[in-house]
Amino acid sequence: MPASEVVLDVRGLAYAYPDGRQVLYGVDLRLGRGERVALLGPNGAGKTTLVLHLNGILTAGAGTVHVAGLPVADEHLAEIRRRVGLVFQDPDDQLFMPTVRDDVAFGPANLGLRGQELADRVEEALAAVGMGDVADRPPHHLSFGQRRRVAVATVLAMRPDILVLDEPSSNLDPASRRELAEILSGLDVTVLMVTHDLPYALQLCERAVILSEGVIAADRPIDQVLGDSALLAAHRLEMPVGFAVPPAPVRERGGAGVWKHGG
Repeated sequence: MPASEVVLDVRGLAYAYPDGRQVLYGVDLRLGRGERVALLGPNGAGKTTLVLHLNGILTAGAGTVHVAGLPVADEHLAEIRRRVGLVFQDPDDQLFMPTVRDDVAFGPANLGLRGQELADRVEEALAAVGMGDVADRPPHHLSFGQRRRVAVATVLAMRPDILVLDEPSSNLDPASRRELAEILSGLDVTVLMVTHDLPYALQLCERAVILSEGVIAADRPIDQVLGDSALLAAHRLEMPVGFAVPPAPVRERGGAGVWKHGG
Protein backbone atom coordinates (compact mmCIF):
# COMPACT_ATOMS: atom_id res chain seq x y z
CA MET A 1 0.00 0.00 0.00
CA PRO A 2 1.23 3.58 -0.60
CA ALA A 3 3.17 5.05 2.32
CA SER A 4 0.65 7.89 2.57
CA GLU A 5 -2.08 5.36 3.42
CA VAL A 6 -0.15 3.53 6.16
CA VAL A 7 -1.29 4.59 9.64
CA LEU A 8 0.56 1.89 11.58
CA ASP A 9 3.90 0.39 10.59
CA VAL A 10 5.49 -2.16 12.95
CA ARG A 11 8.78 -3.64 11.79
CA GLY A 12 10.92 -6.28 13.47
CA LEU A 13 9.36 -5.65 16.88
CA ALA A 14 10.94 -7.79 19.59
CA TYR A 15 10.44 -7.48 23.32
CA ALA A 16 11.47 -9.23 26.51
CA TYR A 17 10.16 -8.34 29.96
CA PRO A 18 12.64 -7.40 32.70
CA ASP A 19 12.52 -10.95 34.08
CA GLY A 20 14.00 -12.13 30.78
CA ARG A 21 10.81 -13.66 29.37
CA GLN A 22 10.80 -13.05 25.60
CA VAL A 23 7.30 -12.33 24.28
CA LEU A 24 7.71 -10.83 20.79
CA TYR A 25 10.21 -12.20 18.26
CA GLY A 26 10.26 -9.80 15.32
CA VAL A 27 6.69 -8.76 14.51
CA ASP A 28 5.89 -6.99 11.24
CA LEU A 29 2.42 -5.43 10.90
CA ARG A 30 1.04 -2.64 8.71
CA LEU A 31 -2.42 -1.11 8.88
CA GLY A 32 -3.84 1.09 6.15
CA ARG A 33 -6.13 4.04 6.74
CA GLY A 34 -9.69 2.88 7.36
CA GLU A 35 -8.83 -0.82 7.70
CA ARG A 36 -10.55 -2.97 10.31
CA VAL A 37 -8.24 -5.71 11.48
CA ALA A 38 -8.79 -8.45 14.06
CA LEU A 39 -5.72 -9.42 16.10
CA LEU A 40 -6.24 -13.04 17.13
CA GLY A 41 -4.20 -15.55 19.06
CA PRO A 42 -4.13 -17.81 22.11
CA ASN A 43 -3.51 -16.52 25.61
CA GLY A 44 0.14 -15.69 26.08
CA ALA A 45 0.74 -15.08 22.38
CA GLY A 46 1.93 -11.50 22.96
CA LYS A 47 -1.18 -9.60 21.79
CA THR A 48 -1.35 -7.26 24.79
CA THR A 49 2.41 -6.70 24.70
CA LEU A 50 2.17 -5.73 21.03
CA VAL A 51 -0.74 -3.36 21.65
CA LEU A 52 1.06 -1.63 24.53
CA HIS A 53 3.87 -0.72 22.12
CA LEU A 54 1.51 1.13 19.80
CA ASN A 55 1.26 4.21 22.00
CA GLY A 56 4.50 3.94 23.91
CA ILE A 57 3.34 2.30 27.14
CA LEU A 58 6.07 -0.24 26.37
CA THR A 59 9.22 0.53 24.37
CA ALA A 60 10.62 -1.90 21.82
CA GLY A 61 13.66 -3.93 22.75
CA ALA A 62 14.32 -4.14 19.01
CA GLY A 63 12.50 -2.98 15.91
CA THR A 64 10.39 0.10 15.26
CA VAL A 65 6.81 1.32 15.51
CA HIS A 66 5.55 4.27 13.46
CA VAL A 67 2.10 5.85 13.69
CA ALA A 68 1.11 8.05 10.75
CA GLY A 69 4.81 8.37 9.94
CA LEU A 70 5.85 9.36 13.48
CA PRO A 71 8.20 7.05 15.39
CA VAL A 72 6.92 5.96 18.78
CA ALA A 73 9.57 7.77 20.80
CA ASP A 74 9.63 10.03 23.85
CA GLU A 75 9.59 13.26 21.85
CA HIS A 76 6.38 12.24 20.05
CA LEU A 77 4.49 10.47 22.84
CA ALA A 78 1.83 13.13 23.40
CA GLU A 79 0.89 13.13 19.71
CA ILE A 80 1.17 9.33 19.42
CA ARG A 81 -1.21 8.88 22.37
CA ARG A 82 -3.69 11.21 20.73
CA ARG A 83 -3.50 9.29 17.48
CA VAL A 84 -3.72 5.79 19.00
CA GLY A 85 -6.71 5.34 21.28
CA LEU A 86 -6.76 2.26 23.51
CA VAL A 87 -10.09 0.99 24.82
CA PHE A 88 -9.37 -1.45 27.63
CA GLN A 89 -11.36 -4.60 28.34
CA ASP A 90 -12.62 -3.24 31.68
CA PRO A 91 -14.24 0.20 31.18
CA ASP A 92 -13.70 0.98 34.86
CA ASP A 93 -9.98 1.24 34.04
CA GLN A 94 -10.84 4.35 31.97
CA LEU A 95 -13.75 5.94 33.81
CA PHE A 96 -12.80 7.76 37.01
CA MET A 97 -14.43 11.21 36.93
CA PRO A 98 -17.65 12.28 38.70
CA THR A 99 -19.74 12.39 35.52
CA VAL A 100 -19.71 10.90 32.04
CA ARG A 101 -19.20 14.39 30.60
CA ASP A 102 -16.13 14.92 32.78
CA ASP A 103 -14.65 11.58 31.71
CA VAL A 104 -15.09 12.30 28.00
CA ALA A 105 -13.73 15.83 28.43
CA PHE A 106 -10.63 14.72 30.33
CA GLY A 107 -8.42 13.88 27.34
CA PRO A 108 -9.30 16.86 25.13
CA ALA A 109 -8.96 19.21 28.12
CA ASN A 110 -5.44 17.90 28.63
CA LEU A 111 -4.77 18.85 25.00
CA GLY A 112 -5.74 22.41 25.88
CA LEU A 113 -9.34 22.53 24.60
CA ARG A 114 -11.62 24.85 26.57
CA GLY A 115 -15.08 26.36 26.48
CA GLN A 116 -17.39 25.69 23.55
CA GLU A 117 -14.74 23.82 21.58
CA LEU A 118 -14.38 21.33 24.44
CA ALA A 119 -18.15 21.06 24.91
CA ASP A 120 -18.61 20.38 21.18
CA ARG A 121 -15.92 17.68 21.24
CA VAL A 122 -17.64 15.93 24.17
CA GLU A 123 -21.06 16.14 22.53
CA GLU A 124 -19.66 14.77 19.27
CA ALA A 125 -18.02 11.78 20.98
CA LEU A 126 -21.05 10.89 23.08
CA ALA A 127 -23.35 11.18 20.07
CA ALA A 128 -21.10 8.77 18.15
CA VAL A 129 -21.76 6.06 20.75
CA GLY A 130 -25.39 6.96 21.43
CA MET A 131 -24.77 8.12 25.00
CA GLY A 132 -25.56 11.83 24.85
CA ASP A 133 -28.49 11.44 27.24
CA VAL A 134 -26.30 10.23 30.13
CA ALA A 135 -23.69 13.00 30.00
CA ASP A 136 -24.44 14.25 33.52
CA ARG A 137 -24.76 10.85 35.20
CA PRO A 138 -22.00 9.22 37.27
CA PRO A 139 -20.37 6.44 35.22
CA HIS A 140 -20.80 3.90 38.01
CA HIS A 141 -24.59 4.32 37.73
CA LEU A 142 -24.54 2.95 34.18
CA SER A 143 -24.77 -0.65 33.01
CA PHE A 144 -21.60 -2.44 31.96
CA GLY A 145 -22.51 -2.10 28.30
CA GLN A 146 -23.16 1.61 28.69
CA ARG A 147 -19.84 2.09 30.48
CA ARG A 148 -18.03 0.34 27.63
CA ARG A 149 -19.64 2.72 25.13
CA VAL A 150 -18.61 5.70 27.28
CA ALA A 151 -15.06 4.31 27.40
CA VAL A 152 -15.07 4.28 23.59
CA ALA A 153 -16.32 7.90 23.65
CA THR A 154 -13.42 8.97 25.88
CA VAL A 155 -11.06 7.77 23.16
CA LEU A 156 -13.09 9.14 20.22
CA ALA A 157 -13.01 12.56 21.87
CA MET A 158 -9.28 12.63 21.07
CA ARG A 159 -10.08 12.09 17.35
CA PRO A 160 -7.60 9.22 17.00
CA ASP A 161 -6.25 7.78 13.76
CA ILE A 162 -6.38 4.24 15.21
CA LEU A 163 -8.90 2.77 17.64
CA VAL A 164 -7.50 -0.26 19.49
CA LEU A 165 -10.14 -2.38 21.22
CA ASP A 166 -9.25 -5.04 23.77
CA GLU A 167 -11.95 -7.76 23.83
CA PRO A 168 -14.78 -5.32 23.06
CA SER A 169 -17.56 -7.91 23.23
CA SER A 170 -16.54 -9.51 26.55
CA ASN A 171 -19.18 -9.57 29.32
CA LEU A 172 -21.84 -7.95 27.11
CA ASP A 173 -25.40 -9.22 26.92
CA PRO A 174 -26.71 -9.90 23.39
CA ALA A 175 -28.41 -6.50 23.01
CA SER A 176 -25.34 -4.58 24.22
CA ARG A 177 -23.13 -6.67 21.96
CA ARG A 178 -25.31 -5.84 18.94
CA GLU A 179 -25.51 -2.13 19.83
CA LEU A 180 -21.73 -1.86 20.18
CA ALA A 181 -21.21 -3.63 16.85
CA GLU A 182 -23.54 -1.15 15.14
CA ILE A 183 -21.61 1.75 16.68
CA LEU A 184 -18.19 0.37 15.76
CA SER A 185 -19.20 -0.47 12.20
CA GLY A 186 -20.29 3.14 11.68
CA LEU A 187 -17.06 4.79 12.85
CA ASP A 188 -14.74 6.37 10.28
CA VAL A 189 -11.50 5.29 11.92
CA THR A 190 -8.89 2.56 11.54
CA VAL A 191 -9.69 -0.28 13.95
CA LEU A 192 -7.45 -2.92 15.49
CA MET A 193 -9.56 -5.34 17.53
CA VAL A 194 -7.91 -7.77 19.95
CA THR A 195 -10.41 -10.56 20.55
CA HIS A 196 -11.09 -14.24 21.16
CA ASP A 197 -14.65 -13.72 19.90
CA LEU A 198 -14.22 -14.95 16.34
CA PRO A 199 -17.82 -14.35 15.17
CA TYR A 200 -17.58 -10.75 16.42
CA ALA A 201 -14.30 -10.32 14.57
CA LEU A 202 -15.93 -11.68 11.42
CA GLN A 203 -18.83 -9.28 11.84
CA LEU A 204 -16.67 -6.18 12.17
CA CYS A 205 -13.34 -6.80 10.42
CA GLU A 206 -12.19 -7.54 6.88
CA ARG A 207 -8.73 -8.82 7.77
CA ALA A 208 -7.36 -11.09 10.49
CA VAL A 209 -3.85 -11.41 11.90
CA ILE A 210 -2.94 -14.37 14.10
CA LEU A 211 -0.16 -13.70 16.62
CA SER A 212 1.19 -16.92 18.07
CA GLU A 213 4.28 -17.50 20.20
CA GLY A 214 5.41 -13.96 19.53
CA VAL A 215 5.32 -14.02 15.73
CA ILE A 216 2.73 -13.37 13.03
CA ALA A 217 1.44 -16.80 12.01
CA ALA A 218 -1.17 -15.61 9.50
CA ASP A 219 -2.29 -12.34 7.90
CA ARG A 220 -5.13 -12.73 5.40
CA PRO A 221 -8.71 -11.69 4.64
CA ILE A 222 -10.73 -12.72 7.68
CA ASP A 223 -12.99 -15.20 5.90
CA GLN A 224 -9.89 -17.11 4.74
CA VAL A 225 -8.44 -17.21 8.26
CA LEU A 226 -11.64 -18.17 10.05
CA GLY A 227 -12.55 -20.66 7.35
CA ASP A 228 -9.27 -22.56 7.83
CA SER A 229 -10.05 -24.96 10.68
CA ALA A 230 -6.56 -26.48 10.64
CA LEU A 231 -4.95 -23.05 10.99
CA LEU A 232 -7.26 -22.14 13.87
CA ALA A 233 -6.66 -25.43 15.66
CA ALA A 234 -2.88 -25.03 15.33
CA HIS A 235 -3.13 -21.78 17.26
CA ARG A 236 -5.77 -22.79 19.84
CA LEU A 237 -8.58 -20.84 18.20
CA GLU A 238 -12.07 -22.20 17.60
CA MET A 239 -15.24 -21.08 15.88
CA PRO A 240 -18.47 -21.87 17.79
CA VAL A 241 -20.03 -25.21 16.93
CA GLY A 242 -22.45 -24.81 14.03
CA PHE A 243 -21.09 -21.43 12.90
CA ALA A 244 -20.29 -21.29 9.19
CA VAL A 245 -18.12 -18.62 7.61
CA PRO A 246 -19.86 -17.37 4.45
CA PRO A 247 -17.75 -16.43 1.41
CA ALA A 248 -16.49 -12.84 1.43
CA PRO A 249 -18.89 -11.53 -1.27
CA VAL A 250 -21.84 -12.69 0.86
CA ARG A 251 -20.75 -10.74 3.92
CA GLU A 252 -21.10 -7.02 4.40
CA ARG A 253 -19.51 -4.99 7.18
CA GLY A 254 -21.72 -5.24 10.23
CA GLY A 255 -23.27 -8.51 9.01
CA ALA A 256 -23.02 -11.75 10.93
CA GLY A 257 -22.10 -15.25 9.95
CA VAL A 258 -24.61 -18.04 9.47
CA TRP A 259 -25.77 -20.35 12.23
CA LYS A 260 -26.51 -23.85 10.95
CA HIS A 261 -28.71 -25.65 13.47
CA GLY A 262 -27.95 -29.25 14.06
CA GLY A 263 -24.23 -28.82 13.25
